Amino acid sequence: MYKDTFRHKGKRQQLVDVIIQKGIQDRKVLQAIGKIPRHLFMDSSFEDHAYQDKAFPIAADQTISQPYTVAFQSELLEITEGENVLEIGTGSGYQTAVLCELGARVFSIERQRELYKKTKAFLSKIGYRPKHLSFGDGYKGLPAYAPFDKIIVTAGAPYVPKDLLGQLKVGGRLVIPVGEDVQIMTLFVRKSPTEFDKTEFGEFRFVPLLEDKN
Repeated sequence: MYKDTFRHKGKRQQLVDVIIQKGIQDRKVLQAIGKIPRHLFMDSSFEDHAYQDKAFPIAADQTISQPYTVAFQSELLEITEGENVLEIGTGSGYQTAVLCELGARVFSIERQRELYKKTKAFLSKIGYRPKHLSFGDGYKGLPAYAPFDKIIVTAGAPYVPKDLLGQLKVGGRLVIPVGEDVQIMTLFVRKSPTEFDKTEFGEFRFVPLLEDKN
């Protein structure tokens, strides 16, 4: 049912070369991008776009992130095998698959029910088994499973949710694109129960992180 051909693999390798040229160095991240069949995460009629380094629309007015952006965020997380990673915005599941390839135990939240159901079924079909997928409000995180070693937000957040900072272990890293129209990729490292180091890494564009207004 799911085809991954030599042609696909060749295109993936070209994509890896592109993101290397853009500055991604983490070998494990590059291997993950080179391995995951990104075309399967998109409507088959758009398969030709799968290995271009650009974002693309998927269901529910969301997008599958640009591979470079996925690689950039993943590299900033500095994941080591077995870490508990909270992902805000499951979306297509592509970033989720990258986190799984990096050896993380992935806990992921999706706000759009349609997308949540579709992605949950799809990920298990192609062999990715996150620790926990849930439908809910990403701004609140997953307190039941906290604290997390790493947290990644895959949608543009107008502000940094306090709950997410609170659910980070001391020594943990939160990677979040912050801003309204254009986002600044921001890294928070928790230094102590009360102190965070903040570093900014330039402009990116994301679909907005939706807050539960109910």
